[in-house]
Amino acid sequence: MPSIATIDPALKAAGIVGTWNTNVPAALSVLDEGAARLLAGNVDLAGRPIPLDIALGRTHPDDRDWVFDRIRRVRRTGGSTSTEFRIVTETGEVRWILNRGYLAADANGVMRGRGAYIDTTDTHRGPFLVVGAEQPDKPDPLIEAVDRCIDAHKAVSRVGDRGL
Repeated sequence: MPSIATIDPALKAAGIVGTWNTNVPAALSVLDEGAARLLAGNVDLAGRPIPLDIALGRTHPDDRDWVFDRIRRVRRTGGSTSTEFRIVTETGEVRWILNRGYLAADANGVMRGRGAYIDTTDTHRGPFLVVGAEQPDKPDPLIEAVDRCIDAHKAVSRVGDRGL
């Protein structure tokens, strides 16, 4: 499974380093070559179903708990996910990665997800630092508010009253 970033130079220029797809009930993800190389640290894992702790094996130790908590939450609820976190490369370099994707039930009711990893390290090196990036373990209030709005929308939708 080749990396999408190596196939399309425009995607590479945009910072996309790889893609993922997840079978939530099986708790397994499949990474393309770029994601397997950068996030798992082993390109030979590309195209093979692997558990989260292997797929994101290079997650920075200070980010690991909150990143995995956020992933577990979206695996329960479905919907959009957007998480920016740090990884540590094989040379010890710290890089920032934005994980964007969407999880939903397929035609058989099985929760599945697809997404991409984007290297955002360059946005953390200049004068425009993302708010809260200096404290990645501190929850972002905007993300928490969005999560609660999504939960409220789902609850109201289950009622079936379009007027709500």
